[in-house]
Amino acid sequence: MKYLLLLICLYGVYKTSLFAQQSNAVPGTVISYSPAASGLYIGSPSICILPGGDLLASHDLFGPSSNEFVQPVSRIFRSSNNGRSWKQVAEIKGQFWSKLFVHRGRLYFMGTDKHHGNTIIRTSANKGDTWTEPADAEHGLLLAGEYHCAPMPVVEYKGKLWRAMEDAMGPVKQWGKRYGSIMMSIDADADLMQAKNWKTTNVLRYDSTLLSGNFGGWIEGNAVIAPDGNIVNILRVDDRSTMQEKAAVIKISGDGVTASFDSATGFYPFPGGSKKFTIRYDSASHLYWTLSNYIPDTIRQKYTGKNPASVRNTQALFSSPDLINWQLRKVLLHHPDIVNHGFQYVDWLFHKKDILFVCRTAYDDGAGGAHNNHDANFLTFHRIKNFRKLLR
Repeated sequence: MKYLLLLICLYGVYKTSLFAQQSNAVPGTVISYSPAASGLYIGSPSICILPGGDLLASHDLFGPSSNEFVQPVSRIFRSSNNGRSWKQVAEIKGQFWSKLFVHRGRLYFMGTDKHHGNTIIRTSANKGDTWTEPADAEHGLLLAGEYHCAPMPVVEYKGKLWRAMEDAMGPVKQWGKRYGSIMMSIDADADLMQAKNWKTTNVLRYDSTLLSGNFGGWIEGNAVIAPDGNIVNILRVDDRSTMQEKAAVIKISGDGVTASFDSATGFYPFPGGSKKFTIRYDSASHLYWTLSNYIPDTIRQKYTGKNPASVRNTQALFSSPDLINWQLRKVLLHHPDIVNHGFQYVDWLFHKKDILFVCRTAYDDGAGGAHNNHDANFLTFHRIKNFRKLLR
């Protein structure tokens, strides 16, 4: 019996050693890991910087062993050494697809309470260790119903905060077709926890006639200050008829009440536009920047006819002066395999001369790897040093 126990212990040591070796090979710094065999996949990466300088990151768990349709779990991690190491500090039940952000020195976490759930917001007064409960409309329950989002930017502009969401209550209960685009806004000095303080635009529903009948839906919108000074919502677009990816631009009225879309001019080519992307403006370079799952020409030519949203093996940095014309600045992450490797759902921010980002990473782990490129097994942290030097 003692020899059997010894063999079990040695096998455990071997597996731990093998995982450690594989983790060292994973690009970036591993924040969190969940093996494919668990049926729990890592989703919704988010990052923010706390007022004292600590970094905070989050992810949720989805997949067959999760409780995403009833009471999903999100996990919060903190780093006090500029991202070199991370510690889990909280686990929140009933939080999904959520974005960490700091406003007026206070920490918030905004998303839904489950897969297609209520829109909610929580706040923490102790660096993310504990969080409020969105019990009612005065304490963080903002919109009751079925909603969708990703960890998208919360942008302050002209005295308001802006945050794109999707209404998931369309008449056709299918992915893509059920989603209607909305923009939420609130006075920057108002109490973010009270639903009455938030405004929501009209819903722009799915329209099967768009893109000559090839429109599959729009989701995961970005609130962006356009070059003309207006707020727009730039969304990921599903079009499986071509690997030439695109985005959609919805115009938002200054009072946050009206959303409008021009089908003749509202779609334009965008690198990685069929997957989630985040756009931010950098006042130092006077450019818009994005990290996106673009498809290199070599991959596009090899997999002609494939759904572009399923190609997630390359993450790259782009810049643009006008939100229309985007220039590749650097390929950040790449693996030649498109089936079981992916770098996706990146959330990022400017930090002095650098860009910091967290990534939902599907990669080898010594235990069979990720379930597929979509069902990631790692949350990883990365830094792009002196990113503006890429302009030279």
